[in-house]
Amino acid sequence: MPTEGPKSPEDRKFVTALSRGLEVLRCFGPRDRWLANQELARRTGLAKPTISRLAYTLTRLGHLRYSETLNKYALGSAAISMGFAALGQMDVRRAARPFMQELSDYTKASVHLAVNDRLSMQVVDTYWNSASFVIDIGSRVPVATTSLGRAWVAALPPAERRRVLAAMRAARPADWPTTRRRFLQAFRDYQAHGFCFGLGDWRREINAVAAPLFLPNGGGPIVIGCSGAAFQLEPERLKRDVGPRLLALLGNVRSALARD
Repeated sequence: MPTEGPKSPEDRKFVTALSRGLEVLRCFGPRDRWLANQELARRTGLAKPTISRLAYTLTRLGHLRYSETLNKYALGSAAISMGFAALGQMDVRRAARPFMQELSDYTKASVHLAVNDRLSMQVVDTYWNSASFVIDIGSRVPVATTSLGRAWVAALPPAERRRVLAAMRAARPADWPTTRRRFLQAFRDYQAHGFCFGLGDWRREINAVAAPLFLPNGGGPIVIGCSGAAFQLEPERLKRDVGPRLLALLGNVRSALARD
């Protein structure tokens, strides 16, 4: 996604060079150990000479490291330290862990805690067992096709919800009729049950349920979801059993945070 600069007088405080450097760092996902300038340029929409200067600066600051053998970049210790510091400050991870593990053990499925990252949801904590479908910490999954994304959008204020839906439509216009139909159903599910489903939409063999969590300090919504093999988490089980247990989990997390 190309980096956007200031668009109005109100954006005069916006530092475009800084935003472009951060866009470069955002290119690295859990499976992207090394990226070349060409790939960084493709992912950011920036020109290769601009990428070269930004990557050089980020390397000098320790946020990237460079391999002369590969002629590629990887995240450096400074960027990694910032990521761990951010995770360490998320009290909700500590509060949610025992309840997430309990639900994972009960369902024999994966349980994820995720935050929004534009048109993706980024997993910041996860539990699974040997029979689970695994999404690692740091992974991004689409807002458009996952229960995590649908639960997040469903919990947004109306104006923000419209903005996100418009962004999804602009990003993948050919998919919009299907995306719109499934979000309308997700909003109905959220109103009726308090949670949203993903039934083979992201991956055919995976079913999931997710619900939003609003933090006591006004943060959020963040989302907790449970996903697993479709034969294991059938739609009726998600609705009658796993979904209600997920809502109880959220209540326990809120109570734990309120005590802190």
